[in-house]
Amino acid sequence: MASAAEQMAANLSWGTFGKAKDLQNRILFTVGLLIVYRIGTYIPVPGVDAARLAQFFDQANQSLGGMLNMFTGGAVGRMAIFALGIMPYISASIIVQLLASMVPSLQTLKKEGESGRKRINQYTRYGTVFLATFQAYGLALGLEAENMAHDPGWFFRLGVIVTLVGGTMFLMWLGEQITARGIGNGISLIIFTGIVANLPTALAQFLTQGRTGALSPAVIIGILVMMVAVVAFVVFMERALRKIHIQYPKRQVGMKVYGGESSNLPIKVNPAGVIPAIFASSLLLLPATITTFSGNATAGVSGYLSVVAAYMGQGQPLHMLLFAALIVFFTYFYTANVAFKSDDVADNLKRQGGFVPGIRPGQKTVEFLDYVVTRILVVGSAYLAAVCLLPEILISRLSVPFYFGGTSLLIVVSVTMDTITQVQSHMLAHQYEGLIEKSKLRGKGRGKPTR
Repeated sequence: MASAAEQMAANLSWGTFGKAKDLQNRILFTVGLLIVYRIGTYIPVPGVDAARLAQFFDQANQSLGGMLNMFTGGAVGRMAIFALGIMPYISASIIVQLLASMVPSLQTLKKEGESGRKRINQYTRYGTVFLATFQAYGLALGLEAENMAHDPGWFFRLGVIVTLVGGTMFLMWLGEQITARGIGNGISLIIFTGIVANLPTALAQFLTQGRTGALSPAVIIGILVMMVAVVAFVVFMERALRKIHIQYPKRQVGMKVYGGESSNLPIKVNPAGVIPAIFASSLLLLPATITTFSGNATAGVSGYLSVVAAYMGQGQPLHMLLFAALIVFFTYFYTANVAFKSDDVADNLKRQGGFVPGIRPGQKTVEFLDYVVTRILVVGSAYLAAVCLLPEILISRLSVPFYFGGTSLLIVVSVTMDTITQVQSHMLAHQYEGLIEKSKLRGKGRGKPTR
């Protein structure tokens, strides 16, 4: 006879999905907003010479410009209203979270619950406007320096700034709406959509090299096999757990003994998910946004930016070293401040009467959890850095114009897994609601008097 868990799993089928109207509405709402985002990546900024821009990006695609274009869904290559993408918002979030761990007033806001979170989100929006304005102004100067502006001057610069900043703020709003009224992970889904939208073009460029003889068939097959292996490795690591045994004490009420159960506290090998890779990429793409369009700005500035671009280029040792260091740093930082707070976990265990065998509740439990998580993250951060750097090394050594690897591959796999989990959670909630309604109807039927 099937267990209750097996019956529940069997009920979570497409039949359940067909009856879950709220889930259908959430998915349709999410798809609708993502379509709006994709339309926006084709609406150009006024006053930009499209022919010169396309010629410029044919060359820039071989550098960090190709990665920048991938993360914005091709909007940079078309200089669309969403050319800055969501990266200024992510960069502002990084800065605010760093400040919140150091500034006492922001630390107090974090402890104030919902009201404090709203204030911090407001500061993040202000930071987004500032960073987006700075990047948009740099892009406007770069477009003028590369003779891609039809009518250069302050009117053109102002138009570029207003358009690009407005596009970034609109994208931020779209992400918040998807998170609140869609299926969650709004910002990640926007980045995911941009990467997947450019996948056919990147794959076509990659296969064209094999047809022209630039890459041998063995290399192409090897890279495709490597991508499948990396996807399997990412799925395995994202599902890997370290379980900590939790014991609950026994208590006697009258002649009966209650409690004494044991359970496990699961800790993911990578509690931060894809966030460290996104944070690290956004910080590295921030100077790339300026250096890609630096061109002939001024002699001094151009020379300085050329040096930065030379050392921070694709496959350069400094670029890969900074990338790996940022990934490791944000893995620890995001886990400690957001993904897994040892203080909160220890307090919850203490309130529920649970404890780790051999460890005293309270501060000792916090120290034990910190000890375990710190060592788990050695593996988690090394895994993230390895996945993100492997394609960087292959691109620099084999000159493969295929940017769907490393960070982008990690984002696609992780966001897909998270979205599936969100959908399953909504379906499970709908199933429970149906069971509760059935039990209420049965209870009413039993309560009716019979003749």
